[in-house]
This record gives sequence, structure tokens and C-alpha cells, in this order.
Amino acid sequence: MQQARNRPARWPWLLVAVAVAAAGWYLLRPKPPVQTQVAAPAAMPAAGTELPPPPLEDEADPPGVQHPVEPPADAADAAIPALADSDATVLQELEALAGDPSVLGILLREHVVQRLVVMIDNLTAPHIQASTLALRQVPGQYEVVEGEGATVADSVANSARYAPYVAALAGADAQRVAGAYRRFYPLFQEAYVEIVGPDAYFNDRLVQVIDHLLQAPAPQPEAALVRDERGRWRYVDPDLESASVGHKALMRLSPEQQAAVKGQLRALRKALAHP
Repeated sequence: MQQARNRPARWPWLLVAVAVAAAGWYLLRPKPPVQTQVAAPAAMPAAGTELPPPPLEDEADPPGVQHPVEPPADAADAAIPALADSDATVLQELEALAGDPSVLGILLREHVVQRLVVMIDNLTAPHIQASTLALRQVPGQYEVVEGEGATVADSVANSARYAPYVAALAGADAQRVAGAYRRFYPLFQEAYVEIVGPDAYFNDRLVQVIDHLLQAPAPQPEAALVRDERGRWRYVDPDLESASVGHKALMRLSPEQQAAVKGQLRALRKALAHP
């Protein structure tokens, strides 16, 4: 998975909107060493993922699919390339939709669809490997201050750091996002099947992840932090530290930012999920 820091950009793209939540976790990492090549990511499904039962013959969707994408995933679209050749087309679409394409600077530009699918699938897990992320580290450092006998997050500085991305997400048109997602859905479905198995349905998993993110606890600005052996900031409270990647990302936003993100996630869910 470079940005305009002084003005909000419109970023109407569903998967990046969800991926922004994972960026909050990634912000706390020290900058990783530069890698010369990035192979296509491979990941196991997140712990606790329930897959639908095997499909029956002649059914458009596997039985158990709760939120089918319309048009169906097998609807042909000559403008959509093969998954292996999709990076340029997907990035071109993203740049066309973005009010300010510079915000896409944090998005890794190889195996875009596969990386987004893997990262989203892992947002409900307590940990995620850096190699599966779709985003680079946001410029700057995660700031801390000394509180009442403990090191805590510098809420003001960190909120300013996240502001362009939260503004981009909150300003997206959920219906436009859903339309773009439906068009490219066959690519995301193919990538998910490669990762999880032939009976998996990505849109169901996406809705499940959105529901999980909407249950994230309120921000924890006074929570004590400590560096681990790799120099990353961790919550001292084991209950907070054991929260999922997605929950910890949203907990590190300001209350106003978290409310904005959750509001957009609700709008996206309404556009994509069946009642």
C-alpha cells in the first residue's frame, strides 16, 4: 500500500478507504529497510474467518453468500485486464477518481489488488506482517509525550499527521466508491479466491471487516505506551495491545477523526451490503 498535507483530497475508493484504518497501526512502526523487489503477497486467512459452504452447480453465487455484488462477479468487462496485469489500470482509475492523486503516494504500486485484499482480510487479526501491507509508512513520526507517570500519545501532533487521510476518506462519495468497486470486483474476488480458496466470497468478508471496524472502542489518548524490542510503541495494557489491527488503528485517531471514519464506513456498508 507525497501526500497533500494542507488540503483535504477526495479519495472515492472503497478498498483504500478501508485500508486507511490499517495505516493507523502502520504509523507506529519505525521505517523499514528499503526493499529492492516486492513479490506478490501471500497470506493465510485471518483467524476466525468463516467461509461459505461449497457452491452448487449452475448457481451464479455460492450458497451462503450474504452480500452478492451486482453485476455478478463473472460478468465480462473487456476494459478490465487480467489480475496479473491490473496494476496500471487500477492505479489509473484511482488517480482519475482522486481529487488529489498525491495522496496515493502511500499506496504500494505493485500487486495493488492482491495487497489490498490481503491487508483487509487481516484487519481483524491481532497482528499483521509488514510484507502484507498495501501502504507505505506515512511521512513523519508517531509523537508521544510524558503524561502522569507514563508515556502517552501526543494526540494533537498525531491528529494533524492523520488529518489529510481522514479528510480524504470522509470526503468520499460512497455511491461513487461503490460503483467503482463493483466494476473492478472480479479482480478482488479472484485475488481473494487465490488466497483463501474457491468457496470464498470477498464482498462478504469486506462487509464483515467493516462491521468489525465499526465496533472499535473509543480512542485511548491517555493509555500508557512502551517501546518493544524493535522500537515500536505498544500499549502497556494487555487488553488494548491484544485488540485487532483495525481496532488499534481507529483507537489511535482523535474522537472526531474516528467518528468521521466510522460515518463513512457506515455509508459504504449501506451501499454494498444487502439488508
